[in-house]
Amino acid sequence: MFERKSVARRRSLFLVAYIGAFACVAPVLAQDSGDEETKETKLPKVSRAKPISPNATVNLVNLLVKQGVLTEEQAKSLIEQAANEAYVQRQAAKDATVKAGEAAKVAAAAATAASPPGAKHVTYVPEVVKRQLRDDIKKEVMAQAEKENWASPGKYPEWASRIRFYGDMRIRYRGIYYPSGNDQFNAVNFNAINTGSPYDVSSAYYYPTYDVTQDRNQFRFRGRLGMLADLHEGFSTGLRFAGGENNSPVSQNQTFAYNGGNFSKYSLWIDRAFFKYQPIQEISLTAGRMDNPFWSPTDLVWYRDLGFDGFAAQARHEVVDGVTAFVSGGAFPTFNTDLNAGINLPSYDQGPPTKLPSHDKWLFAGQLGVAAKFEESYAFKVAAAYYDFSKVQGQLSSPCRVYSASDACNTDLTRPSFAQRGNTYMPLRSIIRDTSNSGGTTGQYQYFGLAQQFRPVVASGEIDFGHFDPIHVVLDGEYVLNTAFDGRVRPDILANNLIGAFQIRPNAWFPGHYVGGKYGYLASATVGHKDIRHLWDWNVFAGYKYLGSDAMIDAFVDSDFGLGGTNLKGYFVGANLGVGENVWLAMRWMSADNIAGVPYAVDVLHVDLNGKF
Repeated sequence: MFERKSVARRRSLFLVAYIGAFACVAPVLAQDSGDEETKETKLPKVSRAKPISPNATVNLVNLLVKQGVLTEEQAKSLIEQAANEAYVQRQAAKDATVKAGEAAKVAAAAATAASPPGAKHVTYVPEVVKRQLRDDIKKEVMAQAEKENWASPGKYPEWASRIRFYGDMRIRYRGIYYPSGNDQFNAVNFNAINTGSPYDVSSAYYYPTYDVTQDRNQFRFRGRLGMLADLHEGFSTGLRFAGGENNSPVSQNQTFAYNGGNFSKYSLWIDRAFFKYQPIQEISLTAGRMDNPFWSPTDLVWYRDLGFDGFAAQARHEVVDGVTAFVSGGAFPTFNTDLNAGINLPSYDQGPPTKLPSHDKWLFAGQLGVAAKFEESYAFKVAAAYYDFSKVQGQLSSPCRVYSASDACNTDLTRPSFAQRGNTYMPLRSIIRDTSNSGGTTGQYQYFGLAQQFRPVVASGEIDFGHFDPIHVVLDGEYVLNTAFDGRVRPDILANNLIGAFQIRPNAWFPGHYVGGKYGYLASATVGHKDIRHLWDWNVFAGYKYLGSDAMIDAFVDSDFGLGGTNLKGYFVGANLGVGENVWLAMRWMSADNIAGVPYAVDVLHVDLNGKF
């Protein structure tokens, strides 16, 4: 009997556990099944009667109490436990629902912020559309990268592509050979006097002179590095640096071991610095230090690499097919007066220091020309230019007393600030002769200025025969005439270009006859390649040059023929040979003689190795 009750009780407990487990999983099974109906089982009808208890688990426990399987205390404990578990489940479900709602609100707000008004949401994008989008985006990005050069190996950004660097290097041997018979005594170096202390013409010491008797062998080099930058809307700028043993406008050469020797370092100069505005291809405006804006096929009038300071305008227009007219003009300051230039009077003269008025010097110039090309085998170019040098002529001063080399007179600034040799000079100071200088026999400190005014007219021409291209025959010619030349300049104040014995000192003055020249010309022929760029490119050339003493200001002409300057005549020959890409050898022989004045002749040999990039 006891065993049966134990078995019955164990069965009852097992039944309670089974029913409880079923009650827990029943909602889940019902959710998984959805609204699908079971074919084999029919659901019971829903009774409208009020349920005895809130759930089946409590009813089952009460039934077991009635049958005596459970006591009241056990039933109460089971019901309380079931109620607590049900509360925990309901609270967890409620919290999960609240959190899910909050997450949904956040997601909706983020989607709204990410999608601008009017945006359409596509829940599914076909693979074909995805590929098309990828290709379009790739093309757009690559196009931008190619334009700005930021995705190409070895390329620079777009702004860097608008900057171009260029330069050249030259190593030169120069041989200087003087024949016998040159007059060393009267080879006066007026540039040394005018750029230094004035020379006391009453002194027993000799004035500075050029070397015209001792042969020289020199090795020199020239290095230049420049930059051109395209800015925006037609604006560009340029900058170039060059070497040179001094600030001469007609030389960028540096002689080895010249400035102090012992492997001393060399100077670097600003050689070009300009702005350029070119609104259309045919018109340009330039300001700063620029290349020569005037076309010149030879070096008769201008040193080939001379830099111009100032303002220039250039224009060209194709008149008919193959014929182009061009015009150039500008204004260029050649000297600007020192802001504090003045005269410091001695205390016993009882006068205050005097500041001198401005004596700025300018070049005003214009050129008109025509260039024509007929077929590929024949071309020519002609031009005429007018150059007006303002206030370059020396002026005789007011009577002034000079007590030492540091004193000044009121026309000292009319002397040239740079010169080579050849122009005719005159003393500038009208020095008072009194007891302070022993009646003019001492203390005659003198500067010298140009005796002539300069307004040269220049005619230039070039003919190019290209029948045997790439071999060309090029004929160049140029003629200059100083229209301001005055042959009636007083011979008693001249200090150069005189026939007969001549000394600069007043007590040994034999003026002779003035023979200055007002014109010059140059003719040359070149056979071979026009430009030496590649291996074995070549050309040969020869010509004759004649340049009167006052046809042109000697400061701006070629510095190689006759070692620079005017009052020279003679011939030149040479050749060029390419020894690599943009590398070539050059040789030139120049033989020059004085046209007038004291005897002077010199032969100069140049052998160059050139390279450019």
